[in-house]
Amino acid sequence: MDIKKDSTKSEKIEDLAKRRGFFNQSSEIYGSLSGLYDYGFLGASLKRKWEALWRKHFLDEDFAFEIETTNIMPEPVFRASGHLENFIDPTTRCKKCGTVHRADHIIEEFLGESFEGLSAEKLTEIIHRHRVKCPKCKGQLEDAATLNMMFPLTIGTGEGTKPYLRPETAQGVYVNFSRAFEQLRKKLPLGLALIGKAYRNEISPRNLLIRQREFTQAELQIFFDPERIGVHERFEQIADYKLRLFTLADKKSNTITEITCKDAAAKLKLPQFYVYHLAKIQKFYLDVLKLPIDKFRFRELSEEERAFYNRIHWDIEINLESLGGFKEIGGLHYRTDHDLKGHGKISGKDMSISIDDRRFIPNVLELSFGVDRNVYALLDLSYHEEGDEKDRRIVLRLPQLLSPFDFALFPLVNKDNIPEKAQEIKKMLKEKGFGIFYDDSGSIGRRYRRMDEIGVAKCITIDHQTLEDSTVTIRDRDTMTQIRVKIDDISSYI
Repeated sequence: MDIKKDSTKSEKIEDLAKRRGFFNQSSEIYGSLSGLYDYGFLGASLKRKWEALWRKHFLDEDFAFEIETTNIMPEPVFRASGHLENFIDPTTRCKKCGTVHRADHIIEEFLGESFEGLSAEKLTEIIHRHRVKCPKCKGQLEDAATLNMMFPLTIGTGEGTKPYLRPETAQGVYVNFSRAFEQLRKKLPLGLALIGKAYRNEISPRNLLIRQREFTQAELQIFFDPERIGVHERFEQIADYKLRLFTLADKKSNTITEITCKDAAAKLKLPQFYVYHLAKIQKFYLDVLKLPIDKFRFRELSEEERAFYNRIHWDIEINLESLGGFKEIGGLHYRTDHDLKGHGKISGKDMSISIDDRRFIPNVLELSFGVDRNVYALLDLSYHEEGDEKDRRIVLRLPQLLSPFDFALFPLVNKDNIPEKAQEIKKMLKEKGFGIFYDDSGSIGRRYRRMDEIGVAKCITIDHQTLEDSTVTIRDRDTMTQIRVKIDDISSYI
C-alpha cells in the first residue's frame, strides 16, 4: 500500500508554502531552529478552518465540552503520568562526525521499514547486524542510548518545584477532571476537549510539519464507566459501516481489511465503545474533509509500539506521496485509568467518583490529532501540477470548506466604474460572512493561476456586462468552467 517517497514533491510543497504564505521556519532572519515553524496568513486560515470542522464534528455530543489549560505544569504532574520515566526516544551518535540521530529513524531510512517502539538494546543489535551508517558522513554509529524528551523550565529564582512545558495536552485535562465532573453535574460519559500547544525535545525533527518540537494537538478525552466499554447506545447506527483497518495480521500481505463495525467488535474483539469512535473518526476524514478513501486507514499497533499507558491503540494514517506512504496524523487510545490513578497517587487527592452507589476511577478514551500533521497532509493530497514546463499550472485542490478564502473577487479592469462595482459586491458578500481575497493587479489569467495555487475554489470576476445586467462570472478552480450568475444569487450558488 505504501508508495515511493517523492522528495521532489516535498520540496515543491515547502517552496509553495514559503512563497504563498502557508508556513516557513521560525526566526528565519536569525538562521532558524530546526523543528519550529510559523504559519503565514494562508496556513493560519487553513489551520483554523480545520480546527473549526474538528470542533463541529467531535463536540456535537451533549457530553462534550472544550476547555483550555496552561502550557507549563509542575514536575509532579509528569511524575504521575509516567513521562519523567518513560517519555524517551532512542539516540545514536556518529563516531566520525559526532552528529546525534534518532536511532529508529536512521534504521528505518537505511532498511526501508519501521522499527518504532524497539528498545535501545534491540536497535543497537540491528545497527551492528546491518552495518547501518551515519547518513551525513557514512561513519560508524555508536550503541543506541535514550533521551528524555521533556522541556524543563526555570520559573522565578529557580527555587521550589521544577516546571516543564507539557509534552501533550492531555495532562491538563486529567488534572481538571474532578472539578469539571462536579461542574457538569456528575455525569458520565464526560468529554473534555482541548486544542493547544505541546512541546517535545525531538532529537531529529524532520519532514516539515510532521515532526516538530512545538506543535498543536486537538484532543478529546472521554471519561466513562469501565463497565460500559463493551456497549454504545448508538452502536446500531454504525453497525454496518465499513472501517478501513490495517491489522497486525495484514502486515505480511500489506493489505487493508474492510470490515463492518459489528464484525470489528465480534471478530477482532474490539469494544463497541471503541469501535463507535473509530467510525466517527473515519467519517470525519471521508465525509467531512472529503479525503480519497484509498488514502485513509487505521493501523493497529503492537504491544511494543503502543504508548506505555495504552491498552488499545490504533493510529490514524494517511498515504502521503511526498513522504513515501502511510503516515500517522492521529490516534484512538484506550488509556484505562492510568492517568487518573497516577495523579491520585502522587497528589494524594481521591480521583474516584460515585455513581449509582458504585465508587470507581473512570477510564479514558482519547481521540488525539496532530493539527500540523493534518495541515501538511491536506497540502500533500491537494497539490497537483498540470501542463508542460512552458505552461505549468499548480493547483491546490483543497476541499471548499478548507479553502483559505471562500472565493476571490476580481475587477476585470481598473476603470469604467468596474472597481467601484467590485467594491460594492465585496462589501455585500463580506456582510454575509464570506471570506474574500480581492485582487486587481495583473491579467485575469495570472490572477486565476495565483488563486489556483493557494487553493481558492471559486473566482468571481466583475466586468462590463456586470454593469449592464447585474451578473458576474464565476470560475471553478478544478474544472476551469465559467458561468454567469446574478449578483443576488452569488451567496446561494457558493
